[in-house]
Amino acid sequence: MKTRFTELFDVEHPIAQGGMMWVGRAELVSAVANAGALGFLTALTQPTPVALAEEIARCRGMTDKPFGVNLTVLPSVSPPPYAEYARAIIDSGVTIVETAGSGKAREFIELFKASGVRVIHKCTSVRHALSAERMGVDAISIDGFECAGHPGEDDIPGLILVPAAADKVRIPMIASGGFGDGRGLVAALALGADGINMGTRFCATREAPIHDNVKQAIVANDERGTNLIFRSLHNTARVGKSAVSDRVVDILTRPGATFADVAELVRGAKGRVLLETGDMEAGLFWAGQVQGLIHDIPTVAELIERIMGQADAIIARRLSGVRA
Repeated sequence: MKTRFTELFDVEHPIAQGGMMWVGRAELVSAVANAGALGFLTALTQPTPVALAEEIARCRGMTDKPFGVNLTVLPSVSPPPYAEYARAIIDSGVTIVETAGSGKAREFIELFKASGVRVIHKCTSVRHALSAERMGVDAISIDGFECAGHPGEDDIPGLILVPAAADKVRIPMIASGGFGDGRGLVAALALGADGINMGTRFCATREAPIHDNVKQAIVANDERGTNLIFRSLHNTARVGKSAVSDRVVDILTRPGATFADVAELVRGAKGRVLLETGDMEAGLFWAGQVQGLIHDIPTVAELIERIMGQADAIIARRLSGVRA
């Protein structure tokens, strides 16, 4: 299946595995690459830029196919050394980067482009996608309201957001949020995207470097199995439904509640403990509404083969038979 996405990034299938904190490691990314899709290491999962360079080298030792690195740039009181991470990416010879975050990402996008790196920028609205296009990025990942992580504050689902963006964005675009099977891939292509990005679905694979308890929780949850947190703080985030995220929602709906009231519950370090130990009470885990479409834990290769087989069958049989 050829699309502008597969041709731009020299991959076989129009499927990307986006960068996920604590999850985007060499084991998963190399498996995605070897299966013909595009995987992304997560830069800030690594404790230092030197460790990131080592992880890039480790991933290269596991695949000879294209893969990229995600660098998410967010405002922070004590920000990580973003410039050093960016330099580690460039110096390691990585040619594909997924960027995300605030306007502060602009300087790194410009740095990557000046170094010959192809950039996919994650956006949650048409206006942000057009701004990124003007910055000179090579492709857009447009995130609908269904997605895990931060879906923005507009609450626009993919069924509207993807075609609305496709009407205006001229560069290649992949759809993110709610995708996990061949039906979603065909739908995304019909809506005007050039492929799909999956996060939660890749977490429920054998190669995902997270505890089996988390994978089983994703399989057990249905499409209602998420919570939206930080709504009152105008920094909405979608996470897996659990006792901890239920508590966060409850606290933040109380009059006068602030981030400080939930800071200890939502710490990223606690989320890492959950992913690594399987203690589902340790913190939060990120998951999208696509949980309702996830019923097993296949290998990455099995998953991608299944998605492409479903998509081919839908296009060749179901859609071809609709027109009289």
